[in-house]
Amino acid sequence: MIGAQWGDEGKGKITDLLSKSADVVVRYQGGVNAGHTVVVQGQTFKLHLIPSGILYPETDCIIGAGTVIDPKELIAELDRLEALNISASRLMISESAHVTMPYHRLIDQASEERRGNRKIGTTRRGIGPTYADKSERTGIRMTNLMSSETLQEQLNWAIEQKNVVLDKLYDLPPLDPKQVIEEYRAYAERLAPHVTDTSLRIYEAFRAKRNILFEGAQGTLLDLDHGTYPYVTSSNPVAGGACIGSGVGPTMIDRVIGVAKAYTTRVGEGPFPTELKGGVGAELCDRGAEFGTTTGRQRRCGWFDGVIGRYAVRINGLDCLAITKLDVLDSLDEIKVCVAYDLDGQKCHDLPGDSSQFARCTPIYETLPGWKQSTDHCRSLEDLPQQALDYLKFLADLMEVPIAIVSLGASRDQTIIVEDPIHGPKRALLTDKLSIEPART
Repeated sequence: MIGAQWGDEGKGKITDLLSKSADVVVRYQGGVNAGHTVVVQGQTFKLHLIPSGILYPETDCIIGAGTVIDPKELIAELDRLEALNISASRLMISESAHVTMPYHRLIDQASEERRGNRKIGTTRRGIGPTYADKSERTGIRMTNLMSSETLQEQLNWAIEQKNVVLDKLYDLPPLDPKQVIEEYRAYAERLAPHVTDTSLRIYEAFRAKRNILFEGAQGTLLDLDHGTYPYVTSSNPVAGGACIGSGVGPTMIDRVIGVAKAYTTRVGEGPFPTELKGGVGAELCDRGAEFGTTTGRQRRCGWFDGVIGRYAVRINGLDCLAITKLDVLDSLDEIKVCVAYDLDGQKCHDLPGDSSQFARCTPIYETLPGWKQSTDHCRSLEDLPQQALDYLKFLADLMEVPIAIVSLGASRDQTIIVEDPIHGPKRALLTDKLSIEPART
């Protein structure tokens, strides 16, 4: 299950819903820069590293090798769950996952400041520098963290190198190797019971024919290789990243589910063709409570972008979609959908690969009537106003992919399950149930 926009699509709730049918939930990339919010019986859970399936006591939860782990933050998350009487005994952590260290956070923060008006908009949690060390083959993995002798040897060398960078490049005070080593040895002791060969555990579950759900963080347009570079994250949130980040072969995955809001949001810097500043944009932000789970930053809001939607379908091979926050549109007189871009006077139906071209794109809209009534109470397609059904059908037709789930609020019960997205047939799940063409202007 992946995000089909710029992240923040409401994946936490959808993962929570799908976890009911899953025996194993695997988080395969990203770090504490991700944030999933789940509301159960009026209680809000904010998760960053631990898969949302942790809220089901019989579900195995795995943090895969493609993630980067901040032990301090992970332990704090475990403590918050235990305070709520939620057991994390079934949590497994890959021994190959890389560890975010104090110097990663310091370098991330200082580097972003140094960029000035060229900043990326990172969460400043050290994610990029951790992945950079991984690529440079100088990173520290969870298996190294578990060995006191290896940890001391590696950290003494790493901190010596990073202190030069902190001093000469960023004018920051040096880190004390002894203090860092003692701190991380304590983290290792706490996390040791959870660290294992997770690729093997996943394979054993596959051989036992258990249902496995791979949970992506961020979204397609933030993918390091396939997103709107350079305004992207440092890993691969797309569906293909699940194989690399979990240590499984592609033939093990038989269904790909995308999550998209009924409108579009983006956090951080970078082009956003359908962005609305003030007016309707402010209303969407207010009604949708569009503030980041991890950073608290206000999200930029805009109309649904069908161009990036079709791109996400193609890049991920989506079988179906979950559309979230449809209720946020309840009060609008009319709703616009971007169906193409105008790029230097030419109509463009596909996402430009060149970032400077993408920055010049302006949206071409089709306008649909709003429904001007609450959908909070709706629990089936038949409960929805006709204009809301027309809007959903328009999105399904535009992206040429069926809609399996419609979310109308943060709670588990505020959901319409059109078809079981895990076991249902691969067909036009929503479109098959509707016959009225949406009104267009």
